[in-house]
Amino acid sequence: MPAAEGTVYLTFDDGPHPRITPWVLDVLRDHDAKATFFCIGNNVAQFPEVYRRILDEGHATGNHTYDHCNGWKTPTDVYLRSTREAARLIDSNLFRPPYGRIRSAQAAGIAEAMGHRAAKVIMWDVLSADFDSSFSPQQCLKHVLDNVHSGSIVVFHDSEKAARNLEFILPEILKSLKERGYICRPMEMVCR
Repeated sequence: MPAAEGTVYLTFDDGPHPRITPWVLDVLRDHDAKATFFCIGNNVAQFPEVYRRILDEGHATGNHTYDHCNGWKTPTDVYLRSTREAARLIDSNLFRPPYGRIRSAQAAGIAEAMGHRAAKVIMWDVLSADFDSSFSPQQCLKHVLDNVHSGSIVVFHDSEKAARNLEFILPEILKSLKERGYICRPMEMVCR
């Protein structure tokens, strides 16, 4: 996907979460920023009102499988079934493999499993490391700000595991990106 000059794509994996995702949405709103949320189908099923809020506030969503399958450890038929099950709840042509792990046979079946001819597997170029408890919030912040540039896809996690780091870094990153003249936009989805 070609990036508009001055655009940064903030992405959030593993939600929706009943506490953290609404907090993320509030912070994004306060900074006039849009993002893309790669959702786990099981979480969408449990927290449909949070998922609806993501969409209602103009953010994009993507499929992150139904139960966060690791593509390297999951048989292809099971992986694609999980993707298909999530697609029943998440109408998007965007897909992010959990852990960034997907085998070629799985990638080849994503479009059919999602019901989209133009399915896009979306990875990232900046990993915030917000989920890693060995990283301090300050280290996460420095890592993102040192590596982000126009067109970057930055991955965060709207999950309990990442909350300590995320709650510190997200407002700071949004403030810094705005000062640098970047606009945070959602990734574009294409029609079926």
